[in-house]
Order: sequence, then C-alpha cells, then structure tokens
Amino acid sequence: MADPRGFLTTERETPRSRPVFLRLRDWREVYEEFERPKLEKQAGRCMDCGIPFCHQGCPLGNLIPDWNNLVWKEDWRLASERLHATNNFPEFTGTLCPAPCEAACVVGINGDPVTIKRVEISIIDRAWDEGWVTPQPPATRTGRKVAVVGSGPAGLAAAQQLTRAGHDVVVLERADAIGGLLRYGIPEFKMEKWRLDRRLDQMRAEGTEFRTGVNVGVDVTVEELRESYDAVVLAGGATAWRDLPVPGRELSGVHQAMEYLPWANKVARGELDVPPITAEGKHVVVIGGGDTGADCVGTAHRQGALSVTQLEIMPRPPEKRAEANPWPTYPMLYRVTSAHEEGGERLYSVSTVEFLGDDEGAVRALKLVEVQASGGRFEPVPGTEREIPAQLVTLAMGFVGPEKDGLVTDLGVDLDPRGNVARDDSFATSVDGVFVAGDMGRGQSLIVWAIAEGRSAAAGVDAYLTGRHVLPRPIEPTDRPLV
Repeated sequence: MADPRGFLTTERETPRSRPVFLRLRDWREVYEEFERPKLEKQAGRCMDCGIPFCHQGCPLGNLIPDWNNLVWKEDWRLASERLHATNNFPEFTGTLCPAPCEAACVVGINGDPVTIKRVEISIIDRAWDEGWVTPQPPATRTGRKVAVVGSGPAGLAAAQQLTRAGHDVVVLERADAIGGLLRYGIPEFKMEKWRLDRRLDQMRAEGTEFRTGVNVGVDVTVEELRESYDAVVLAGGATAWRDLPVPGRELSGVHQAMEYLPWANKVARGELDVPPITAEGKHVVVIGGGDTGADCVGTAHRQGALSVTQLEIMPRPPEKRAEANPWPTYPMLYRVTSAHEEGGERLYSVSTVEFLGDDEGAVRALKLVEVQASGGRFEPVPGTEREIPAQLVTLAMGFVGPEKDGLVTDLGVDLDPRGNVARDDSFATSVDGVFVAGDMGRGQSLIVWAIAEGRSAAAGVDAYLTGRHVLPRPIEPTDRPLV
C-alpha cells in the first residue's frame, strides 16, 4: 500500500479555486495548480483496502489503489500506464466526472475520502508534459471498416479502441467540430478544449479519420452507411431534450440549455465575437438543478448577467447522507459547484407556472409556485405564486433519449421501454452489424459511463468483425451492462 498511516495522519486537501473576480473575466478552468508534494501526500491516504470499493464505484474499473500507490512512491510514469490501462481519456474524467469512486472510498465511511479525481488529473497532466502520451498505431491492419456515428466520449473511446485493434475507423459528426458535448456542451471553465484537441491529434496519428458536418440519415443515407462499412457504432448521445410546455413557452428569450451553451463555447474558442444568445445585462433564470443547469449559471455570470436564479422542483438535498443513502452509494447531498460560488440564487421545491411576455413578444418575467410532494406528484402550495424577472430563460431539465427521426428510424433498430436504442450484452442492436454505446443506448448518464460503454462496444465490434462473435443473452429492461 501507499503510506500505511496516511489516512490517519494526512487530512484531505484539494486545490484552491482561482478568485471569483478573476475567473469571471475569462473562460479558463477554475482550479489552480496543486503542488506535487501535496498531491503525493494525498495519494498516500489510499488504504489499498482488501476490497477496493472504489472499483465498484467507477464504471471503468480504474485501478485506483495501484496508481495512488505509484504516485506516493513518485513513479509517475508507471502510474500513467496504470491509469491508461482502463481509461482512454483520464483528462476528461479528471475534470468532468462527479467521482463516484470517491463516494465509494472506504476512507469515506467515517472520514473524508481520498482525492482520487485530483490524483487522476495530475497524473495525466504530467504524462502529457513529460511526453509519455504518444500515438499507439496498430502493428497490422484488418482491412475491416467501421463507422462511428457521434464524436462524444463514447464515440471517441470506441473509435480509439477499434483503431488500435487494426480496423479502419471513420468518425462521423454532424457538428462543425469533433467532440460532441465535450466540444460545445461543456463550458471552457470546466474543461479547456486544448485537452480535447491534443487527444484528437493523438487519434489522428493512430489512424482514426474524422469527418465533420456529416448528418447521418440526412447527408448520408443509412443504405450508403451500411454498404460502405462492415460495422457501425451508434454514439450520438441522448440529445432529445425535455421541454416545458407551459403558457408563454413560445416567447423569445426562452431557450433550451443546448441552444444557449454552444454559442458561449464558440466565443471562448474565438469563432465568434458576440453570441446570438447572451445573458449580458439580463435577469437570467435557469430551470433545472443538475450539472447542465450549473453550466448555464457559470456561463451567465461570465457574460455579465444582472442576476441569475436557478430553479429546482425537488427539495433541497441534505448536508449529510440520509439513512436511505448509505455508503458506498453515491451520496445525494447539497453541493456548491464553482458556478454557484460565483453568485446567484437557488430556489428549491418550486415549479414554473407561466412565462410572461412584453409587448414585443419577449419574455420579461416567470411565474412560479412552491410545490410539495404528494402521492408521487408535486402539488402546488396554495397562495405561494409569485413572479421573478427574467429576460433570458434556459431549460436545463435533462434529456429523454436519442433523437428518433432520421438515423434511428431509418436503421429500424429496436428501442427499449425507455425509448433508448436496445442492445444485448455485446452492445449489438437488433440490426446485424450495428452496435450502440453511451447515452444513445443507456440514456442520459455520466461521462465515465460513456467512456466505459465505448470501450465495451468496441470489444463487441472487434469480436463481431474477427469471427469470435457469440450471440449473447438479450439484456432485460432492468439490467445494466457490466464493464
């Protein structure tokens, strides 16, 4: 193990955030550098416990005690190799993952868990700085062609694994740049895009081909796709957003979060000077209390909003674990993200009743009401209706599955009861040679699950193409694929 007494003698420590008044002036990542000696002491807090529950908490099965021990021993290069053994893109998870591994850390039973996520990002950052991350092209080529539709984390993980297995892989992306939500959904202050770009350069050097501006099902027909490739991986995500059909929804100034966030990323990349949708000088209301809502909050702050209010229909979570939410399950707690540190107000147990407009058809206010749970529904509390000013409203209430028109309908793949693309244990769909990975088959989920499923789907495709494919037991609707 690492330091045998580390978890007793060293307190948990995380890097400091840059001052709010500074970080609101740019789009750079929030956290400051973490000194290497401090980081190594933090890695030494790992107990190397007999049953590492962090493995259970991590969908990728990351070898967390291994690389914690190696960092504590200052063998950073071998730590990088252990990290890459299970994760193609540790810089993505190290910046964006909510760290279910830390929630499952044994030290966290009666203390503060190991700072696993910070160790992870520090390992990969040093690996890049030292030149340890290099292209890994295949020694031989199989001559089999694979199309990966979608370039988010699931698609990129599947593409890299299949390329390294020797297949000719083409990634098809309908946007004008590769990366999916990593590129245009995740704000720059959460993950700067140079982290993505250097991985794409590595993948190109390995032989993966990227094509942008290709909307499969529109620009390329399903028939052309099937004729041109030996296998297809669907990795288009769960991009059908949940709407809010209340009076006034048609007013200008009411937008889906994914109609709003990409423009800010384009500005941060220097593609635009001024976004067509901006919070500058406006009272902003964000409907939805999850990560996407927090992304809207942080973006609005940087654009110069007059005020930012975030609404959540659920009650405010507790400060400590509830009895029904014990270790090692992921704790449903009240959290303050970096975006919330920057200001704004959060309202819980409220529901939007109506959007109110001005004489020009633009939203000017939002009418809400307090709610309470009753019989599995949220019932309005009489006498609690009120208005709050709103010249920009973003809907960040999650997603309901993949878009059905076009690709999914034309392929004729079966759907599961939740409307996602159904698949079996090998991530194969009901259509021969077509596989699915990530949110498109799983439903809206975490980036760590997307990478894990991309790797697993790649294994299924490789087995199919090399003749080792065995028809597995179909997954029941309540089952989840294991990795």
